[in-house]
Amino acid sequence: MLNRLITIFLYGLLFLVQSISAEDLFPSPYSATPLEQTVQFLPVEEAYRLLPIVNGDQLLINWEIEPGYYLYQHRFRFLNSDLQSLDVRPEFAPGKRIYDDYYEKELEVYYHHTLISLPLDAKLSELVVESQGCADAGLCYPPRRQQISIDATNALAIVIEATQQAPNNETPIQTSPTGNLPLMLLFALLGGMILNLMPCVFPVLSIKALSLTSAHANKHSKHLHGLAYTLGIVLSFMSIAALLMMLRRGGEAIGWGFQLQSPVFVGLLVYLFVLMGLSFSGLLSMGTKLMSLGQSTTEGNGLTASFMTGLLATLVASPCTAPFMGTALGFALAQPAWLAMSVFIALGLGMALPLLLLSWWPGMAERMPRPGVWMERFKEFLAFPLYLTAVWLLWVLGRQTDSDTVTALIGGIVLILFALWLLKVHKNTLTIVIALIFATLALIVPWQTHLNDDDATNPWEPYSTAKLERLRDSGKPVFINLTADWCITCLANEKLALSSAQFLEVLQEKKITYLKGDWTNYNPEITALLNLHHRSGVPLYLFYPRGPSNPLILPQFLTENILLEAIYQPTN
Repeated sequence: MLNRLITIFLYGLLFLVQSISAEDLFPSPYSATPLEQTVQFLPVEEAYRLLPIVNGDQLLINWEIEPGYYLYQHRFRFLNSDLQSLDVRPEFAPGKRIYDDYYEKELEVYYHHTLISLPLDAKLSELVVESQGCADAGLCYPPRRQQISIDATNALAIVIEATQQAPNNETPIQTSPTGNLPLMLLFALLGGMILNLMPCVFPVLSIKALSLTSAHANKHSKHLHGLAYTLGIVLSFMSIAALLMMLRRGGEAIGWGFQLQSPVFVGLLVYLFVLMGLSFSGLLSMGTKLMSLGQSTTEGNGLTASFMTGLLATLVASPCTAPFMGTALGFALAQPAWLAMSVFIALGLGMALPLLLLSWWPGMAERMPRPGVWMERFKEFLAFPLYLTAVWLLWVLGRQTDSDTVTALIGGIVLILFALWLLKVHKNTLTIVIALIFATLALIVPWQTHLNDDDATNPWEPYSTAKLERLRDSGKPVFINLTADWCITCLANEKLALSSAQFLEVLQEKKITYLKGDWTNYNPEITALLNLHHRSGVPLYLFYPRGPSNPLILPQFLTENILLEAIYQPTN
């Protein structure tokens, strides 16, 4: 079994490495630097294009942003010709929240495009817009100022000064490969060793330490276990390195831990760690060969278990960056393939080194405690770090997707547990089929939830009193949906009626603005609108026809026909 696993890994590694050209492996001394070969950054004026538009009493500042680049919301400033801040309250479109390495905190940013709305003062003829953006591949541009000439009478807004650097005189931040190979290999070895102390690696490391403790009497077996564990880690690091270099060569801006950028991969790891934790707690006993495969691959005492534990340790270590490791990785990702592969091998050896020494050093082996009842208790204790790892992975998934996907995954865990309980109560053909159906649903439901979230484009705008007044003053039709995440009726209406294709088409056809007020957290503007219509809570649905008229209050339980009848209802 171990030989087959190693063969599969080696063939996969060869397939990935074949995608890397000979020029990568043996670079010409006259070729471009590795960083230039890897990433070419756009000039700031090409990465971010400003397109201002005068629309009535509003100045719409539209940004077109190239893929792979983004703008910070908090870095927008609006100044007059004397570079003094304007006393205006801009309305920003919803952005995306990310953890930004440059500012070292969570920030709201804009990808692809964004629209900022400013109240237009008739006396304002010039406006200076300050902005700052970065590239996903690792470059942050200095703050930039652009001057806009405004002619409100003729509804014209023109960018008259393309680029002007802000006074703090920041320079682009870009990491360049420095240092020499021996020092980087030493950093990689030390970083790999320190990885064993990281919370994301400790549970898996403990599993293998427990396995070696139980094999205390057989020194030769312990040597082989140590080698198999090391081989699993090193081959995993080599595979990740080869895949990473292949994707970067194809233009992808990725780095260490890129596999955990996939919500699907993270979700599968959550399932794995929950099941492993239940097994260690003694709450889950998987009897069939198919179901015992996943358990035996890491929990058993065979060489395959040690090899698979090495693979699993590498997967969960990927989001962690230990001291010394960051410098070595930054050096590796900008180097030719053979140098990068050397650094990743050193990382793998460093991570495997503590258990490798434990399995080969007689002095350390003699100090290991004797097997006994304590081992079963320690095994049960190790279930809790596994559960905590699953919780951490759920948090990662929530940051990548949304609460709907996390909820669907937790529901998938319940489905899997129910399937296992069903097999434990009574195992026959019927219960096996039912269990397989539930296990399949556990995979499909979170996946479909995630896909629906990715494909969804919001047909609505966030509700505000000022926005409603502006739309009503101009006589435009408006549909308002006041809702909350904890309102079951609201969610049902949104799924069954407010998301119907015909309703959304009618909104576009009739040029009806759809405003959504989220009352999940307290919002005084939404509360005031509810009180105005003598409601104590959500849902509340209002339709303002075109022209100056009172709103039509729709029922709390909606259907598509109710919505369409309200929209097509003749106004007095």
